[in-house]
Amino acid sequence: MKAIKIYEFGEPDVMRIVEVERPVPAADEILVKVYAASVNPADYIVRRGGNEGLKPLLRLPMGLGLDAAGMVEEVGSEVTEFKKGDRVYGVPNYLDGSYTEYLAAKSDQFALMPQTIGFNEAGSLPACARMAWSGMVGKAKVQPGQRVLVHGAAGGIGNLALQFAKAHGAYVIGTASAHNAGFLKQLGADEVIDYTTQKFEDIVSDMDVVFNATHTTTVDEALRLRSVAVLKEGGIFVCTHGVWPNEEFKGLLARKNATVAMAGVGIHHQHCLTEVAKLIDAGKVKAIVNKVYPWEQAAEAHRDIETKHVRGKIVLEIRKAYDAL
Repeated sequence: MKAIKIYEFGEPDVMRIVEVERPVPAADEILVKVYAASVNPADYIVRRGGNEGLKPLLRLPMGLGLDAAGMVEEVGSEVTEFKKGDRVYGVPNYLDGSYTEYLAAKSDQFALMPQTIGFNEAGSLPACARMAWSGMVGKAKVQPGQRVLVHGAAGGIGNLALQFAKAHGAYVIGTASAHNAGFLKQLGADEVIDYTTQKFEDIVSDMDVVFNATHTTTVDEALRLRSVAVLKEGGIFVCTHGVWPNEEFKGLLARKNATVAMAGVGIHHQHCLTEVAKLIDAGKVKAIVNKVYPWEQAAEAHRDIETKHVRGKIVLEIRKAYDAL
């Protein structure tokens, strides 16, 4: 079979499609025939050599890709929830990669795909959906009538966080560029703040939830302090990347009796993805695909996402959907 591998860290051109041995699923795994894989910011971070947290875990040669959609080709002897031919979406074993024709993964990291969408749309969802769901539903426990602010609302995680909050009856405000205001309104945003010309703290206050889905690999203390400042008493600030509070941040949290949480920690993938599929099939949430690239153009897809101005998700098409007919 073929898979995209990197044999050195660097720019997009280090990615190569090579012949590798097809994996054999363990007793608690499934073998997935991959049709689509999404491109995430974490992919280019890994391709470049990782951040401080990832560097010790990266071993060359290695694959790339966090999530995928496809069909079950084989099931391990202990797997009971899937059968051959099931259409599934989910995440591979950590750092195994999903830019590949076949992948083996723990069965509880996958779920049945939504019935109303295809492989490319389903492949765009798992990594971002688990972050958005765990943060907005699992950690913030968003409720009807609550006021929610989503930073980076037009991105892959942000647009889903916005949609999950709306599906749970919240009043949702998103921050984005003016270019994306109409897009967010179509997804259900009650208000949109143009972060390039407006300061959100001058416009909103008494927020029950602030969800930070901005693209960053560094600690943005200023944004975090400003975000906690607009929380109401007892509110929660949720972040999609690590939070290491300084004394000023912890003091502000204490004065607000507020809490902070990191999305994606302690999540049960299969349950999350099953619930997301229900919302999609009910028409309450949409999978937003910005562009689909054939996987032979993975380097171009990486250059695209590295602009950090992508609306929704970029998808690599590994196989054509008609192959599944």
